[in-house]
Amino acid sequence: MRRAPVDEAVIDSFLDYRRSTTSLAVGATARRSVARYWNDRARTASGWPSQLLYEPPSRRPEAFPPWQAYPIGLRLDIEAYLGSLTKVRKTAKGKRVLPAKATTIRNRRTMLEAALRMASRIGVGMEELASLSSFLDPAVSRRVLDAYWEKSGEQPSIFTIDLARLFLSVARSAHCLSVERLEELDDMRGELEHHSPAAMTDKNLAAIRMFMQGEAWRALHHLPELLMDQAKEASYSAPVKAAGRAQMAVAIGILNVAPIRRANLGQIRIGENLIRTGGPKTPYRLVFPGYDVKNRVTLDFPLDAELTALIDDYLFNYRPALIDHSGGSWLFPGEGDGHKYLATLSGQITTSIEKSIGLRLTVHQFRHLSAAIILKHQPGNYELVRLLLGHRTVQVTIRNYIGLETTHASEVYGNLVRNLRARRLEEEDDA
Repeated sequence: MRRAPVDEAVIDSFLDYRRSTTSLAVGATARRSVARYWNDRARTASGWPSQLLYEPPSRRPEAFPPWQAYPIGLRLDIEAYLGSLTKVRKTAKGKRVLPAKATTIRNRRTMLEAALRMASRIGVGMEELASLSSFLDPAVSRRVLDAYWEKSGEQPSIFTIDLARLFLSVARSAHCLSVERLEELDDMRGELEHHSPAAMTDKNLAAIRMFMQGEAWRALHHLPELLMDQAKEASYSAPVKAAGRAQMAVAIGILNVAPIRRANLGQIRIGENLIRTGGPKTPYRLVFPGYDVKNRVTLDFPLDAELTALIDDYLFNYRPALIDHSGGSWLFPGEGDGHKYLATLSGQITTSIEKSIGLRLTVHQFRHLSAAIILKHQPGNYELVRLLLGHRTVQVTIRNYIGLETTHASEVYGNLVRNLRARRLEEEDDA
């Protein structure tokens, strides 16, 4: 969108267009999302129009007390806990823990504030929320978790399970509960974790099954070449569109051989993450130091000559059309000196795949697909999957992908039965 003044009439027109051309949401939630994005940019982005848009309230103002209405002791305890996450610290077992990422701290704040709103909704009084110890006391925290479970239905939601884990983690970190209360909180967490869904959801399994078919997998790996051909055709008549196609070719090409997380993909820096270690004519390597990776595990992917040539073509012939000025060193530049918004990049990747080969695959599902391919050709080799995906422990890998082996075992058994049946029929014919 051109950075021109936007008012409510423009938003009305945008939502009307969305209503008539897509199945996306157009209600108050959608309007609030658009307005919040615009207002955030107006407050922080240099050169952005200063006019603010109306943000429809998500709840009636009187539904929940504002943050400032909660007891000062509780607020200070929560701020102290969140502040501790910004520092190097040790667990109860003496293990050294590096500072948490800003996104992690923001997510934990959001979860704790949501839990407090739920406590207010179900009638927990302010006197029971005087401090972190009183809020996390099982007498109160269980009521909050039960309310979330009741809201989600027969099974607790993933948020409820994660919230129980967070309650226990905060209590241990803040040393605000007795040993007996901690054990009770741990029991609550264990009870909820029994209801954790399988690591591979039905949606993910369905996507993996489609792409495990030979034709779909081949089409996915041929797609970067196809997109780059389309970019070349459009390079003179529509250079920005061509650059977008080339960018998708590079992104999908990288994910095909280096199934990294969305945040790492979107924040690749030329010369830092995308490097040549053997000279200017050698293939690229894609490297991420541990501090840039979610699990703090260093990642290192050698890229082949074909993908290197594709990246060079993009860098020299297409990327310049996507940058305002210097564009910084981002492989996928966004506005000004920043990288492209992660949600935008991942959405464009999924859309490109769906439009080109008719199947939907998200950035994160590339990770599931890579695990499925390894386990199909090397059954039981979870250590190789762990190394590729950067999991800290093989137990995490097994927990996440044991369902893929179950599916593959069923396929192997089915083939075995069919082969035995065919052999028996041949023997009967010979007799």
